[in-house]
Amino acid sequence: MTSIIGTYECKADAKGRVMLPVALKNQMVPFMNQGFVIKRSVFQPCLELYPMSEWDGLMTQLNRKNRFKKKNNDFIRRFTAGVKIVEIDATGRLLIPKNLIAVAGIGREVVLSSAINIIEIWDKEAYEQVLEETASDFADLAEEVMGDDGDSVS
Repeated sequence: MTSIIGTYECKADAKGRVMLPVALKNQMVPFMNQGFVIKRSVFQPCLELYPMSEWDGLMTQLNRKNRFKKKNNDFIRRFTAGVKIVEIDATGRLLIPKNLIAVAGIGREVVLSSAINIIEIWDKEAYEQVLEETASDFADLAEEVMGDDGDSVS
């Protein structure tokens, strides 16, 4: 599994190109030849950038779903809607497709935030708003998600 670290503030130009910070670009080097997949997020108003190896693993998991169940088929269609293959050019720029910029409401100020094995791409204002909205509940969320003390029986 890939592990990407960091949160970076960047700027997008009029064409939707974002220059990756050197620290992030260096982490992406092992995946550059494979390419990347960019898509809208399921839960947040942002985009997600997957290294191709991570995307392939996710598609393998989705491919196990029975496509003769309507809810599975509907989910797969919606999950993959607007998905694009993208590359990071030799100068370290990522071109975000215009339709996805519109979907995520991305302006000139952009935040690239690692989410373990992917990178979330946010409009800076939206990112700060989501962090602020979830700040007060974060302690409870952390306890619920990470607070298993090992006593539970699976």
